[in-house]
Formats: sequence, C-alpha cells, structure tokens
Amino acid sequence: MKKLALLILVMGCAAGAFAQNATNEKTLFERVTQIEKKMDWFNFYLNMQGSFDASFNYDQSGLSEAAFKMRQFRIEAKGNITPWLSYRWRQRLNRGNNGGNNIDNMPTSIDIAGIGVKLNDQFSFFAGKQCAAYGGIEFDLNPIEIYEYSDMIENMSNFMTGLNIAYQICDNHQLQFQILDSRNGSQEETYGPGFEKSRAPLLYTLNWNGNLFDGIYKTRWSASVMSETKDKQMYYYALGNDFTFSKKVNMFVDFMYSDEQIDRKGIITGIVGTEDGHNALDAEYLSVVTKVNYRFQPKWNAFVKGMYETASVSKTRGDIEKGNYRTSYGYLAGIEYYPLEDSNLHFFCTFVGRSYKFTDRAAQKGYNTQRLEVGFIYQLPMF
Repeated sequence: MKKLALLILVMGCAAGAFAQNATNEKTLFERVTQIEKKMDWFNFYLNMQGSFDASFNYDQSGLSEAAFKMRQFRIEAKGNITPWLSYRWRQRLNRGNNGGNNIDNMPTSIDIAGIGVKLNDQFSFFAGKQCAAYGGIEFDLNPIEIYEYSDMIENMSNFMTGLNIAYQICDNHQLQFQILDSRNGSQEETYGPGFEKSRAPLLYTLNWNGNLFDGIYKTRWSASVMSETKDKQMYYYALGNDFTFSKKVNMFVDFMYSDEQIDRKGIITGIVGTEDGHNALDAEYLSVVTKVNYRFQPKWNAFVKGMYETASVSKTRGDIEKGNYRTSYGYLAGIEYYPLEDSNLHFFCTFVGRSYKFTDRAAQKGYNTQRLEVGFIYQLPMF
C-alpha cells in the first residue's frame, strides 16, 4: 500500500496541476491510503468534461454528427510552498504541444505555469504564463464548466506570459494590473504578412473585482490595450456582473466590446475574404452573455443561457464597407445532477443552439446549428 501511495505521488509530481474551484472532497490519495493529507504544498487535479454529442444542421441534412467527445481534459497542480510563496501549473492534454516558434517559447497547451509571491496582506504578484485578467464572470470560470463559449471568448488569445500585480484594497475590492505578451506565435502567424513589427508586442490590463451588498452583487470589470503591430492597437473592455438572489437562484450578465485596428479574432476577415490574405482592418465586436441557474433541489440544478453578438467594421476601406456584417445568437438550456456532497462531479443533459445572420454587405447565407449533449463534468482531486 505504501508503494502504491508513493507511485501516485510520483505520477502527480511528473504531471502536476491546480484547480480554480477546489472542493472539500477527499483526494484519491486519501481514499486509497486512508491517510489524511495535511500539507498544502502539492495539490493535483484532473479537470474533465466528456459527453455524447448529437449535432444537427437543419439548413443542410439534419443530423450531421453523433460521437463521444472529451471536450476538456486538463491536468492541474498548485501549492503553497511557504506562507508567501506559491505556484500553479495547468496544461491541456488534448491540444498540440509544440512551442518552439512561440514568442514566449511555451507550448499553447500550457494554460498556466508560474509562481505567486505575497508581499503583504495587500500586495501580491504572479509571474509566468497565466490567464489574461480580462473581465467577465464566465471568462473567469474553470473551462470544464462551460458548455459553449461566446464567439468573443472562443476567438481570443487567453493564456500568455507576463506579470500580474494584485492590490487588495479591502476585503471586498481588488485591483489587478497585468502586463503580458500580446500574442503566443509569430507576428505573421497571428496577423499575416505585410505589417511592420511592434518593438514591444505587449498587452496591458487593469481589472477590478468587487463584492457589494454582502455578496449579492459581484463585479469583474476590465479595460485592456494591446499592441498588435506597429501603430496598430486593440482596445478591449469587459463588464462582468454576478447576482446571487438566494441560495437557489443566481445569474450573471457579461458585456464585452473589442475595437481592433487589425482583426485579431478573424471573424470579419473570414467574412470579407481579403484577397491579399491580410487580416481585415478596423474590426469591432460586441458580445452580451447571460446565464441563470436555479438549484431547485440540493442535487439538481437547471439553467438557461443566452448570447447576443455582432461583428462589424468601423471604417470604410476600399471595397470593405463600414457597418455590421454578422449577428449571432446563442441559446442553451440544461439540467445538472450532483450525486455527491462536497464534490463538483455532475452529470448533465444540455441543448446548445446557435444562429448566424448576415447582412446584405456580407453576401453570405445565414445558418443555424443545434447540439444535444449528455455527459459529465468532474474536477477529480488526485492528491
């Protein structure tokens, strides 16, 4: 039994990772060895979301695909080495691992890898690869909890290398200032050829996390400016608002807006089809996302979610006309079952619908997709 416990520990040290939404659930190590874990320097998790999906496209031939999928599979480790020093590492296993050509020399499969230092009760910082401190409630959730992201988040670069400085104003308010690389890959991979390189391709973000009215209303707001190429910037704003009405009912509303002098997300570029292969210029994106949860029984939760998004061009350039090109809608509904206390394991049945409408200037036909999922979500504490 001791050999088995040692093997689990070695496996954890070799693969390691950290959890955003840790629970009080006993780890697999504790269950196998019957030994209570009393240190906090190493915590190891498997983050999983797997399901059977039936996808439909009613504008074509109905059922387009039925298959089992593991949409999310991440290993994660965190720990507190001392009261002032911590670390965190999270890596996605179902994504490519080649990072040799990336600006930070890190593979895109690694979400987070760095150390945290707590200077005092107010100031702390995290250095290394990390999640951008963009605002939005959904953006801050563990990815395994998301059945369908908005187009805005799905097409963003979310994990980059740099420094985050946090200032805890008081128990209920925190400010974060972050400086990151503005991209992972090379400039040509990100924007295409023909643009002059920025000398400091960096992203700057100011983030406010608030807790108001005894926890009824929480905020996660941010403003960001990104150096895309020389003299070309992206400005991104996000207002995340979370409301807890009772122990059974809560909701969030996220507002996101992106003004991109070079189309970073690529949606407008895909619509206008620039002949020289360059990304389109002066792209604008607006996104509103809301979700309501109703925990009608201790082990049962029902939810509905809606998304409204637009993709536009802010300036007329040649044949590319100013105005809105695409409006998209997302609608989700589902039910979740939590069989265990003190565990985030849950089984779900979810319907996901998307609708894409194009204006006349886009010269494209709209379409609709639907997907039915039955599966599980589990952040399994291994050690």
